[in-house]
Amino acid sequence: MAHSRGKYADFDGLRERAVALRRQGHSLRQIRDELKIFNNDILQRLVKGEPPPEWTKRPNAKDDLRARARELRLQGWTYDRIEAELGCSRSSVSLWVRDLPKPERRDPTEQAKLAARKRWEHELAVRDEQRRETKAAAEKEIGDLSERELFVAGIALYWAEGTKDKPYARRERVTFVNSDPDMIRLFLSWLDLLGVGRDDIKYRVMIHESADVGAAEQYWAELVEADPGSFGKTTLKQHNPKTVRKNTGETYRGCLVLTVRRSAELYRRIEGWWYGIVGAATAKPI
Repeated sequence: MAHSRGKYADFDGLRERAVALRRQGHSLRQIRDELKIFNNDILQRLVKGEPPPEWTKRPNAKDDLRARARELRLQGWTYDRIEAELGCSRSSVSLWVRDLPKPERRDPTEQAKLAARKRWEHELAVRDEQRRETKAAAEKEIGDLSERELFVAGIALYWAEGTKDKPYARRERVTFVNSDPDMIRLFLSWLDLLGVGRDDIKYRVMIHESADVGAAEQYWAELVEADPGSFGKTTLKQHNPKTVRKNTGETYRGCLVLTVRRSAELYRRIEGWWYGIVGAATAKPI
């Protein structure tokens, strides 16, 4: 055996001590300092077959970066772009992807368009975040809603979206039509404030015949917490093949029509309330 003389003559004894230290959780450096073995070859032979303690195993933190770099390279990215995207050194990028084929050289015009698109995507993301923050801040500004504030808001809501009486067509009846579920919720909260019972409200759906009528009826029934069987007959709008509709897809549920039974007197009061708001808002200070 090599090194059988001199300092390492008692190899078996040293190995026994080294193995014991290894099993106690010592690192190679700690074993080296403890046994005064400064020959790396001897040190490795002393602990051969003994696994290193868990605390000395350092995970390869760059595995994910390497995988991502290779993925980007296969997509045609240059070293510069990969380096900027991952925040790692060019030498690391080169080492990770050097066995992959080089991307085809792009036309300068195409590169300019790509760069412009990247800048625009970033700008859109910034604008979206600003838009979200503005809306969130504005929502907090409302705070709690008093009964009077809900009362006034409901009057304005109805006069904007509800049916109106005309001299040439008497319609003194409270009917509200809308496709926005939040508008429906607000209108129902307003009717609750006025003391209108849910049993005094009739519902029916208006929707294009090409839509999923059954799903729409179920959606609105769940929204207003009513039995779909209590809804009136759904009004179907015929589809015009020459018209390009944008209100399509799974989120299209048509409109919900809410009508308050025996509501002529309520309608007259709503109209009076509305003109009272207009008068108060436009009155000139004395």
